[in-house]
Order: sequence, then structure tokens, then C-alpha cells
Amino acid sequence: QVQLVESGGGLVQAGGSLRLSCAFSGGSFINYNMGWFRQAPGKEREFVAVISWAGHSTDYADSVKGRFSISRENAKNTVYLQMVSLVPEDTAVYYCAADPSFYANVEDQYYGYWGQGTQVTVSS
Repeated sequence: QVQLVESGGGLVQAGGSLRLSCAFSGGSFINYNMGWFRQAPGKEREFVAVISWAGHSTDYADSVKGRFSISRENAKNTVYLQMVSLVPEDTAVYYCAADPSFYANVEDQYYGYWGQGTQVTVSS
């Protein structure tokens, strides 16, 4: 059974940076596109970033383009989300998710496995 465990969240001031990590186990990591999603209080979960299984293709939500960067190390079964120039609107629980589709997707219904989430809080 695939398991995903996020880490790296925390409290940071506006303008600061954080790097989230997601450790994958219980399957073949290279078979999955990996995505990051987030959910702020009172809001629906939204797409943040995705990286294809080989790492050749990425996509980002408009709200994070130029500030967030997704990457993966297949040898370590880990996906990362580097976040810089954080703003209070980035405050949310961040989830990583695994999608076995051929193409990298931004819609959450394609992701069959989810982590428990890590809290990111950006103070103004």
C-alpha cells in the first residue's frame, strides 16, 4: 500500500521560505506523477504543483508560479516543494499526492494516494 508522509511545514514570516518534503513508500515511486495540493481554512482544496514521473514536466497554479518549485529525487522516493517569497495567502495545510496516470494531472480526482498534510502558516 502506497504511503505518503509530508514534512517541513511550519510558521514563517511573509517573504520567507520553506521546503516541504514528501516521502513515498509501498510502491514504485517512478510509476507515479506527484502533486502538491493545499487547503486553507474554509476553502476547498486546490492544486499547487505537479511533476511527472520522470521529472521532465512540471506545472503550477498561477498563484504560485515564479515562487514555488517542485522537484523529485527518484533514488530517494521523495518529492519536494520549495517555496519562496511566501505571503499570508499561502497559509494552508499542504498535501502531497500520487497519480498513476500517464499524463500529469492538476485535478485531484486523478490522485489515488494522499499524505496526511503538513501545516504552513505565513505571518504578516
